[in-house]
Amino acid sequence: MATNLTGTVALITGASSGIGAATARRLAERGASVALVARRKARLEELAAEIEKAGGTALVVEADITDRTQAEAAVRQTVERFGRLDILVNNAGLMLLGPVVGADVEEWERMLAINVQGLLYTTRAALPHLLEAAEDGPRRVADIVNISSIAGRVAWNGYGVYNLTKFGVNGFTESLRQEVTQRHVRVSVLEPGGVDTELGSHNDHKPEVREAIGTFYEQTEVLVPDDIADGVAYIVTRPRRASIAELWVMPTDQA
Repeated sequence: MATNLTGTVALITGASSGIGAATARRLAERGASVALVARRKARLEELAAEIEKAGGTALVVEADITDRTQAEAAVRQTVERFGRLDILVNNAGLMLLGPVVGADVEEWERMLAINVQGLLYTTRAALPHLLEAAEDGPRRVADIVNISSIAGRVAWNGYGVYNLTKFGVNGFTESLRQEVTQRHVRVSVLEPGGVDTELGSHNDHKPEVREAIGTFYEQTEVLVPDDIADGVAYIVTRPRRASIAELWVMPTDQA
């Protein structure tokens, strides 16, 4: 088993399922201690037990990152437990689709809170520790990986505010990359196409949207969370001299 992240610490948001859980497993397999951040504590505890049974090290951090205080506390708990932070994976996200005309504004606010504000809060809190790890750590490099979407590249009817959040994540990632990469904090965006996760179920209360999503999944051999976890692991295990600014991972049927 490869252990090229031995001695490092990774914090993964949205770690209770899907891409976040798969990424936590993959980074732990590579030797990283992992902080599992999400709201569903029971799921985090199950994942932590699985990782530790396999020989890894995991910390459960129950937190709602849309609350700045909780996001900051999650980073602080991680550093207090492990003494450092080398990798931040901003994975937590919400997808609520539908037309702009007559939309539920509360849904917009929830998406903005999770997809944008939560990412900003965790990133801001993590940056001092990542900069320190890049300067003094064993790898002399640190990583931020922001999980965006194909919806950060292409806009579709009915995806309006979700598109807004993911285009925003892409723009923020590129700006921050230019700010800190020469200090050896690498900042990457990973944009998946269709993945078999809970994301589509966020729209179960909207029959038309859910039907469209269901049709897509029936007609497409979609990705699985491990496919995206592989991408994250690839990004954060590059040599110090190599920075992956953008990784776009698509189902072959969708591309």
